[in-house]
Amino acid sequence: MAKKTKTKVHAVRNNIYALRLVWKMCPRRVVHMALARLLYYFGWLFYSAFFMRYVINALQTGETFRAIMIFIGITVAVFATMAFYNSYIQGYIKPTSDAEINKKLYQKLFKKSRNVELECFENSDFYDKYTLAMKNADTRLVETVDMLFGLLFGFIASICAFIFMFQVDRLSVAFILLPIIGNFFFRILNSRIDYKRNKEMAPHNRRIDYINRIMYLKDYAKEIRLTNIFNLLKRQYTDAITGVADVTKKFVWKSAFLHWFYVMFTFTFIFEGLLIYGAYRTLVSETMTLPQLAVLTSMMVSTTWILIGFTDSVTASFKNGLFVDYLRTFLEYEEKIPEDYEGDDPGSQIESLEFRNVSFAYKDDVVLSNLNMKFDGGKTYALVGHNGAGKSTLIKLLLRFYDPTEGEILLNGRNIKEYNLQKYRSLFATAFQDNRMFSMTVADNVTLGEDIPADQREQIVVDALKLSGVYDKVMSLPNGIDTTLTREFDDNGAVLSGGEFQKIVVSRAFARQCPIKVFDEPSSALDPIAEYKLFDNILKACRQNTLLFISHRLSSVQNADHVFLLENGQVREEGTHRELMKKNGLYADMYQKQAENYLADKTKQKEGIWA
Repeated sequence: MAKKTKTKVHAVRNNIYALRLVWKMCPRRVVHMALARLLYYFGWLFYSAFFMRYVINALQTGETFRAIMIFIGITVAVFATMAFYNSYIQGYIKPTSDAEINKKLYQKLFKKSRNVELECFENSDFYDKYTLAMKNADTRLVETVDMLFGLLFGFIASICAFIFMFQVDRLSVAFILLPIIGNFFFRILNSRIDYKRNKEMAPHNRRIDYINRIMYLKDYAKEIRLTNIFNLLKRQYTDAITGVADVTKKFVWKSAFLHWFYVMFTFTFIFEGLLIYGAYRTLVSETMTLPQLAVLTSMMVSTTWILIGFTDSVTASFKNGLFVDYLRTFLEYEEKIPEDYEGDDPGSQIESLEFRNVSFAYKDDVVLSNLNMKFDGGKTYALVGHNGAGKSTLIKLLLRFYDPTEGEILLNGRNIKEYNLQKYRSLFATAFQDNRMFSMTVADNVTLGEDIPADQREQIVVDALKLSGVYDKVMSLPNGIDTTLTREFDDNGAVLSGGEFQKIVVSRAFARQCPIKVFDEPSSALDPIAEYKLFDNILKACRQNTLLFISHRLSSVQNADHVFLLENGQVREEGTHRELMKKNGLYADMYQKQAENYLADKTKQKEGIWA
């Protein structure tokens, strides 16, 4: 019981938070939503409690026709004004305020998503809440506030309806219990059945959605046509449809039974019951007048719909409270490494970068352990090792996507936490192996929004493309560097191969003017000849930079000034290529095995085993 009470209080707080948030973004929308809800319930009450009562009493007491028509005329004018106001809200206030709320809310959300640390996107629980908060956030937020006013004014209107019916006939109030039972008992029970049914259907629906998606995505088109996978998909689809049908059968009678009781208590029992009661009082016991019966039946209709609207608002408010909780959790999250982190200007001179006793664990999984490394400015360093050795994590720590669990990272002898984060990161030009292509022009994909003088932009892009080895391919496209990549928004967009795409990614690091260049597996999708040319260009173009690159092919690290071999999150060996080969240790063993595999592949090619 205490837990349920706490949940309800939390839901109320979330709804009030939503009200405050919308008020800050667009106060006029809040005012108009409140007035619209107030007038909605006022209309129901006025018509049944005042209009009908006055007209019938006026006719019964012999009020002049002129007086009755004046009252009716004033009522029509009031309701016409209310209708005009509602049209004004729907036609002007709603679309303009929706656009304003959308703009301001998503500015908040985008700013927050830009500012939270990378770890948030890799935390499944946080990421799930983030995506739920982002999905249709503006419309759901406005709906939450609208339902809050529906809850408030619906409650007041329900009390007023009780009072008016009590004034007409005290016993008639008992009939109001029927729609209350229907809405707050049978409807809630039915909602729980729907929840259980939807929960059991979810795995089957996910399978159906997955297969539907596969059937129109180009990524799967070749396999569907070249293999028998379609028969497997068809079988899974049939099983999923059968599963949905079985779940539906499981709950159908219970759901239908509860829905019948909901309809009977909410509508039939009160309508028919109150009419029979009123007819008995009017015709048999003659204790109720015909005008009272007319008012009572009118109040019955109004009260029923008021209670239904109030119940809907209660249900929606608790449901929306969960969404607001996700939104609130996201917006109020305190970043560990905010993108607007203030600090000193690191300058542009790189004397040294140092990892001092650095350890890092992700979700209790130790990735780096007591790591010590130092990079002198202006030199070339290679990071090698098996997958999972910690190489990419080391780069993420260096870029301060994460902070070490223990130890510190130093730039020019100072902890990188002392520097302004944006200015610190501006020292690095990076090319990651898991970078993404944007549906923009080649030039935009290379510069990525960098502030480059217009008269220099084209030449910088061209030079970068030449260094990465993809210039000729780009110039063969319809619009050269102005060709849109991907066909997300442009049917004539260019779709590059994996190797060509990787070269575009590498071009980004060439184009950016920074003292430190970082290349993470820049040649993983390239053949040996293209790889050799790329690394040769990297070494030549980055002579004046501090250069760090990760490569799983040791043949590409021979010309590095210093090589670090990582294993299990520690530096196991370091030195120049020659020094490490002389040690005849892990590095030498890896190098020799790769060389043997390469020679074996070359032999197979010569023998014609490979096409």
